[in-house]
Amino acid sequence: MEKATFAAGCFWGVEHCFNKHYRQLGIQTKVGYSGGATEKPLYPEVKKDITGHAESIEIIFDPSKVGYAELVEFFYKMHDPTTLNYQGPDVGSQYRSVIFYHSEEQKEIAEKVTEAVQNAHYQEQKIVTLIVPAVQFWDAEEYHQLYLEKNPEGYECPTHFLRW
Repeated sequence: MEKATFAAGCFWGVEHCFNKHYRQLGIQTKVGYSGGATEKPLYPEVKKDITGHAESIEIIFDPSKVGYAELVEFFYKMHDPTTLNYQGPDVGSQYRSVIFYHSEEQKEIAEKVTEAVQNAHYQEQKIVTLIVPAVQFWDAEEYHQLYLEKNPEGYECPTHFLRW
């Protein structure tokens, strides 16, 4: 099993989208916070953009069932990687686009997929997604886990819709 960590705006929608498309392949997800300096951050702090953390998703996956490159490409389909620090109505660095890589191999794959997506889908705009080493992932509070499954009429995250 391998781990992938992404940030692409509201973590509720990101988790929901990955589960909708990859749960049948055995992925496991959890939402949380990554990329900041505050230890044990809480949602009210992260939401105010004072921790440095991005709302993130951690995915455990079997690479024999779904490859990391496919997950990275799907990550790009679910949000606008050309907007700096916002997705839809969510504004602030906590909603930035980030690929947190867990190995040099993941870094190389993320860079190659990013270049391919840039050339194929965003020729007129620059992808601003950060590709950085994975750091401590702090689990979000329990009520955030699988939020849109528990609350199907919940917040309409812009990440529900695939772009291409």
